[in-house]
Amino acid sequence: MNDDRTIVGLDIGTNVIRAAIGRINDEGKLEIVAVSQRKSAGLRNGVIVNIEEAKDAIKETIEDVEQNAGIIVDFVLCAIGGSLVESESARGVVPIRINSRNNRSEVTREDIDKVIEIATAMNYPADREKIHVIPQNYLVDGVSVGIQAPVNRLGFKLEAEVLIVTASKTVIQNMRSCMLRADYILGGVMLKTLAQTQSVCHDDELELGSIIIDLGAGTTDVIVLLHGAPVSTASVPVGGNLVTNDIAIVTGIPVAAAEKIKLESGCCWLPAVSEDDEDVILPGVGGRAPELLAKSQLCQIIQARMEQIFSMVKTAIINNTNDSIKQLSGNIILTGGGALLPGVVELAQAKFKTSSVRIGIPESLGGKESDYRRPDFATVIGLIEANKLMPQIHDPKIRQKKQSSSGKEKDSILKRMRDFFF
Repeated sequence: MNDDRTIVGLDIGTNVIRAAIGRINDEGKLEIVAVSQRKSAGLRNGVIVNIEEAKDAIKETIEDVEQNAGIIVDFVLCAIGGSLVESESARGVVPIRINSRNNRSEVTREDIDKVIEIATAMNYPADREKIHVIPQNYLVDGVSVGIQAPVNRLGFKLEAEVLIVTASKTVIQNMRSCMLRADYILGGVMLKTLAQTQSVCHDDELELGSIIIDLGAGTTDVIVLLHGAPVSTASVPVGGNLVTNDIAIVTGIPVAAAEKIKLESGCCWLPAVSEDDEDVILPGVGGRAPELLAKSQLCQIIQARMEQIFSMVKTAIINNTNDSIKQLSGNIILTGGGALLPGVVELAQAKFKTSSVRIGIPESLGGKESDYRRPDFATVIGLIEANKLMPQIHDPKIRQKKQSSSGKEKDSILKRMRDFFF
């Protein structure tokens, strides 16, 4: 079972499931104990469509990381993303109450809780579930004080601007069902790009304004950050699988072979391809002899689709950020499996017309660094980092409800996760 010092993160991707176990050592520092990845099953575009197949893949991945770490776990924190996750901004206003002890109008924790409650007091569709409430800004008497809770500040009126992230209830219920069938408890869900901010984004990038683009297999997810808080999120329903399909269609080879060629020989920036580069061998199909494909031709296929993905991302960012995008002066940070593709930084620089593009690599946290200091592990490492201060549940009554679908254990964890972001 998880103890107070153990955190388990799980990223259920369209093509790959990744898991990691972190532990707070005797010096109070977080260490990555073990990581694992296995091929996904039962998912389409990041959404579980076959619970039984997904359950088996999840169980295999977690059991592997348990074996690597020598730790048996039960509570697992999962990342969530894709087009079925949405975000919207909201605002709340309350009068600052007079403190009876000193007869002064100063902000208290109760005032902050109240203004957040008012900001989030809206009716959501029955099929939506609130997963994060993230303060973007506090104002006292109309003056911005940033995202830090303005406790003890004098004034008459307190305002809060928040970002509310919701997800499809069906998606979360399917995720919980998979976990329970695999004999684990879904300890909480977290927006995957929000988790990535913890593992790959520096403080100055958060403050200056940056964009994290998660290049997944089924979808491409985005989070825009400014003044230390998320401004908006977005998702476009295209990813690396379309690149693979393009290669398969153009060359007439199976999808599995196209994926292998993409991973081993792919590049998405034509200027990086040299005339001296070796040709790519296409496997023979149906008795047909193997053929040679110039690497430049392969690159053209990949680059065309990646350009389209970045164009769609750029449009989504502009539509969701209003004028905030004009204030961004940090970096564009690329994460996910697609960020491993050679030439992706140069292509992003060209499409976004900026040199401020980099690959998001999680920081060193001990363990075997080569296994997790990669952009495709940014989500699971971020899950662990974001929740390292969040206590695990040890209530025996909750443990007895492991096979129950009542969701009470989930509500407790999610409330703590919301409190963590205040």
